[in-house]
Amino acid sequence: MSIPPLRTVYGTLLNFRGEADAWASKMNEPPYKAPPRAPVLYIKPANTWSADGANIPVPARVAQVEVGATIGMVMKSAHEVAGYVLMNDLAIPHDSYFRPPVKYRCLDGFLGIGARIRPRNETGDPSVFRLEVRINGELKQTVRFSDLVRPAEQLLADVSEFMSFAPGDVLMLGCDIGRPLARVGDTIAISMPALGTLTNTLIAEAA
Repeated sequence: MSIPPLRTVYGTLLNFRGEADAWASKMNEPPYKAPPRAPVLYIKPANTWSADGANIPVPARVAQVEVGATIGMVMKSAHEVAGYVLMNDLAIPHDSYFRPPVKYRCLDGFLGIGARIRPRNETGDPSVFRLEVRINGELKQTVRFSDLVRPAEQLLADVSEFMSFAPGDVLMLGCDIGRPLARVGDTIAISMPALGTLTNTLIAEAA
């Protein structure tokens, strides 16, 4: 399947209560010495994008990959959401809080993107969204967006305080704690009734 027409994709860190609580003790350590006051963002550039159904290559040095089931808000204008799309924000497992760890998140193919953007008026309230994550058919995680630190509208408003969006930009709502681990040969399926299913299989990167 093909990837919907998108512009720039932004990820969000620390936007689930469980994730924020897990990192709370480190937020007061140097160099920041305090929790972030604004949303913490990073970019998933176009080299990371993988279509629904695509195989995602994993480097030989990587034993496991962290599955980041989330939903992206696709922008219609600077302040208006056109719709929502399923995303799998893959990352190499890491234990660093300081600065968005780009080298762990921006490998080729490390963002699965659903085939369809569902219009906002067809999906309902994002606070009731719930994703199920299956690896090789086995349920591994349920992600409830009622647990967001900043609900979708607040996240968009807070980010808009320091940057502007263009049509086609995407702002991910974040990934919850307890992200499942997958390895080469595993098939990952992220599903939600209103948005369908996003499926990708991890394969060994060609030498």
